[in-house]
Amino acid sequence: MRAGVVGLFLAGQVSAGDWPQLLGPQRNGVAAGEVLHRSWPAGGPKVVWEAKVGAGFAGVAVAGDRVIGFSREGRSEVVRCYAAADGSVQWEAKAECAYQGGVSSDKGPRCVPLIADDRVYVLGVEGRLRCLQLQDGRELWQRDTERDFRPLEGYFGVGSTPVLHAKRLIVNVGGREDASIVAFDTETGKTVWQVFTDAASYSAPVVVRSGERDLAIVVTRLHLTGVDIATGKLVFSQPFGARGPTVNGATPVLLGNRILVSSSYNIGTLLTQLTADGAKEVWRDEELLATQYATPVPAGKSHPGMVFAMDGRQDAGSGSAALKCIDVEARRVLWERAGFDYGSLLRVGDDLLVLTCGGELVRVSADVGEYREIARAKVLRATDSGYRLPALAGGHLYVRDDDTLKCLDLGPVGGRE
Repeated sequence: MRAGVVGLFLAGQVSAGDWPQLLGPQRNGVAAGEVLHRSWPAGGPKVVWEAKVGAGFAGVAVAGDRVIGFSREGRSEVVRCYAAADGSVQWEAKAECAYQGGVSSDKGPRCVPLIADDRVYVLGVEGRLRCLQLQDGRELWQRDTERDFRPLEGYFGVGSTPVLHAKRLIVNVGGREDASIVAFDTETGKTVWQVFTDAASYSAPVVVRSGERDLAIVVTRLHLTGVDIATGKLVFSQPFGARGPTVNGATPVLLGNRILVSSSYNIGTLLTQLTADGAKEVWRDEELLATQYATPVPAGKSHPGMVFAMDGRQDAGSGSAALKCIDVEARRVLWERAGFDYGSLLRVGDDLLVLTCGGELVRVSADVGEYREIARAKVLRATDSGYRLPALAGGHLYVRDDDTLKCLDLGPVGGRE
C-alpha cells in the first residue's frame, strides 16, 4: 500500500515560498524552502508593515506579491488583497453577512482563503462559498451552502477551510441527507458530488494518495472519513469525536500511509492506517495528546512518524498547555515543555515557530531529542477569542490579533542569508 501527501493540485502554478492555503503549500504546517534569519533583533523581528483588519479567526494566504486577508467589517465579510512589499491595498470584495456569534462573540469568518491559479476561494462564517479573481477581486461564482444543504448550526459558525484537488473544491459542509461532504466544480461552482450524513467540524480536509486513488480525508462532527475524490464514494468512516459541547478542530496529519487526528474534550488522539480497501485503526490514546484545535507538525523526513504538538486547551488559561515531541509509532512522548500558552506551530527547516494566544512568537529547535528555546518575542496583543494561523512566505511572517495584521521580517527573500 503506497500513500503520501498530495496537497493542492498546483504543480507549476505557484512559486516557491508561497503560502496559498491553510497550513502552507502541503497543508501540514511546514514552510518548505524558507530560511530564518540566524538571530532576531533585541526587540524581536522587525515589523515590515501592519494594517487594521476586522473581526474573524482567518489567517492570510499568500501567492507571489499578493497577500489575501478575510475579515468581518460591519455587515460585510471583506476579502482584501494587500501588496506583500508594503501592505498597500490592491482591491477588496465585500459580501453581506448577518452572523451574530455563538459561543464566541466574534462575528467574523474562520476559514483561511485558498489561492489556486488566478482564483481565490473563501468560505464565510454563514457558509457562503465564493470564488474571486485573484487579479482584481471580481466574483466569478458563489454558493450558499446553508440554503442548499441545510447544515446543523455549529458552536462558532462555519469554520472548516476547503481543500482543492483536481478541479474540485471539497467542503466539510455538514449538510443533511448525504451532504456532509460536498465537492464543487472550481470553474462553475456546481455540485459534483455529495456524500455522508454528519454535522460539520472545524477541522480542514486534506488530500492523500492511497493506492490508485486520491482520497479527501475529512473529520466531521463525529467521524474520520475518507472519500474517493474522483467518484465521491465513501471509502471508510471511523468514529472520532463525542456528542455534547465538543469540537474537532485540528487538521489531520499525514504520516506516510497513516493518519493522525487529535481533539480535546476527553476525545484524545486516533492513529489510523490506510489499507487497500479503506483504513484500520492502529490506536487511540487520550493521555498521549489531546489538542483543542492546533494541528501537530511532522518532524521531517529524517524523523518519520514523529510530530511536534501543542497539548491542552486555550480556554484552560495562560500557561496551561504543553509543547510536546511525540514518537507516534512508538506511542510515547520524547520530550515535553509545560507552561506554554496555547498556540499554533510551524516548522521551518530545523526550527519551530510557536505563535501563542498570549501574543508571543517563540523560536524552538526542531530537535526530537530535547527542548531548546532559541528566541522569544512579543509580537501581538494577547487574545482570548482564539488564535489566527500565521503564514510564512518569502521571508515574511504574517500574523494577526483581534484587529491588526502584521508582516514581520523573519528571513531572507529567496531563502539565502
